[in-house]
Formats: sequence, structure tokens, C-alpha cells
Amino acid sequence: MGMKQVIDGTEKFFLVVIAVFTVIAMGQEIFQLYERGKVALEDLLLMFIFAEVLGMLGAFYARQGNLIMLPLFIAMTALSRLIVLQSKETDLVVLLYESGAILLIAVACWIVSRMRTTQ
Repeated sequence: MGMKQVIDGTEKFFLVVIAVFTVIAMGQEIFQLYERGKVALEDLLLMFIFAEVLGMLGAFYARQGNLIMLPLFIAMTALSRLIVLQSKETDLVVLLYESGAILLIAVACWIVSRMRTTQ
């Protein structure tokens, strides 16, 4: 067995571990929602992040071509969740930086998608 096979096997093992932990975290979140009896926007955004992580793991496992876009979507969702979770007393400059980061990531997604259509 060559070194490449060992590394590939190790990578696939850890992808499965991450997928299992993501599903467990999603189950825990659903259980907490059930206990609280209500769903808030930040809960939905967190679940969307979990779903995107699973999608990214599936793409890595299958070696599909859109690998750069999924982490960018996860980053935008995570920043959106951060903005939603912050209190209303948050400094306006911080909010502008976070919004600017989302805009930058969105522009990066647009550039990557345009590059793919021209190839």
C-alpha cells in the first residue's frame, strides 16, 4: 500500500467522522428546538450551515468540481448568523466590516462562477 493510498484512506475516514459529528450536532439542535418550542432565524441559519457542511463533505468525497463554492457559501451563512446573533448595541463599524466581508465573498462567488462559464 502506497503513501497516497494511506493519505486518501485517512482523508475519507475523517470525512466520515466529520459527517457523523455534523449529523449528531444537527440532531442536538433539533432536540433543543423541540424543548424550546419555537424556531428562531439563528436556528435556521445554524441548520443551513450544518447542511452546507454535509454538502461540502459529499462533494469532497465524490471529488466533484464545485469545491471552492461550498466553503464560500458556508462563510457567508456563518457571517450572516453572526450579524443576526449580535445585540443591537453592536458598533456600526463592526456591522459594516461583517457586511463588507459578506459582499466580498459574494463577489468572489460571482467571479468563480463567471470563470467557469467562460472555460
